[in-house]
Amino acid sequence: MSENASSLGALPWSVRPGARTWRCAPAPAEVRDFHAALPGYTPTPLTELPPLAAELRVGRVFVKDESCRLGLPAFKALGASWAVHRALAERATSGEPGPVTLVTATDGNHGRAVARMARLFGQRAHVFVPRGVHRRAVAAIAAEGARVTEVPGPYDEAVRLAAEAAAGPAAVLVQDTAWPGYERIPGWIVEGYSTLCAETDEQLAAEGAARGPDLVSVPVGVGSLAQAVVTHYRSRPSGRTPALLSVEPRAAACVLESLTLGAPVSVTTGDTAMAGLNCGTPSSIAWPYLRGGLDAAVAVSDPDSARAAARLAALGVASGPCGAAALAGVRAALTGGGAGERRAALGLGPSSVVVLLSTEGPAANPHSATTDR
Repeated sequence: MSENASSLGALPWSVRPGARTWRCAPAPAEVRDFHAALPGYTPTPLTELPPLAAELRVGRVFVKDESCRLGLPAFKALGASWAVHRALAERATSGEPGPVTLVTATDGNHGRAVARMARLFGQRAHVFVPRGVHRRAVAAIAAEGARVTEVPGPYDEAVRLAAEAAAGPAAVLVQDTAWPGYERIPGWIVEGYSTLCAETDEQLAAEGAARGPDLVSVPVGVGSLAQAVVTHYRSRPSGRTPALLSVEPRAAACVLESLTLGAPVSVTTGDTAMAGLNCGTPSSIAWPYLRGGLDAAVAVSDPDSARAAARLAALGVASGPCGAAALAGVRAALTGGGAGERRAALGLGPSSVVVLLSTEGPAANPHSATTDR
């Protein structure tokens, strides 16, 4: 169980002292070279926002803006491209015939990325979409040339159906969550996300912050991106490492609940505008990294995310509900009742450097107040 799990007012929050001493192996170095060779690759922006630094009473705040990654409105193409590349290369080496159908379940972004990579690599795609994903996000997946199956149940049900559909020899499941017996491809997806972290290091150095961040805030669904972030920062053999904060919707806080209980659990999810984070079960391969390397976890409401997205937009950064969760989580942690205790737990002071991972743009998971989906 985490050493301190509480609501500190109305804030769902868990903190684990000692996470910065946890260590793991690094991601493969060749991932970045693979991405650099893809058509249209360019590092996404790292934008400094001094007004946020003033509001949060820290030294500098940077936003890693994933609103346009390889022509798509979210970071997911990094993981999907590397995993599809590895899976197809393995099939070719073993002499398995092609083409194949790449199958996945998605809250929007990952499925569209898999569909795009299927088209890029000359394969087919079949994408299962749970309830709650906006019709425009579903249409965007179909526009990539994928077959789309809409599921009346939640994300976990869509994952189950996708796994069943991929059982044949002419199909490959490319899922961004893992469970016992299905871990290699999700592991490749996590490796793909390492490019985002490597870019951030280089961009911080160019901005005069070569020491790196003091806090990184990462939105969490099943925890694959957070696993990549933990891997990046906790694989350094020595030297300082930042505090790592995960942020989830209150309606789907499976990682926070798991950290609080000290073991991975599934939660019943509710409706949330943060559709890409609406996941009820942590990835089995992510869990050891989240338990070992996350300093803290927080859950935020839809209004928190909406206010954060509006603030980022006013400062010139286009962020969707999931991407803006990174700011919403830092705001929740660093302001309000109990903020002094939480700042101390994260090791933050007036000169600290904070990095927010804005994982998607507004087009990634469109949301409206209507049930227009």
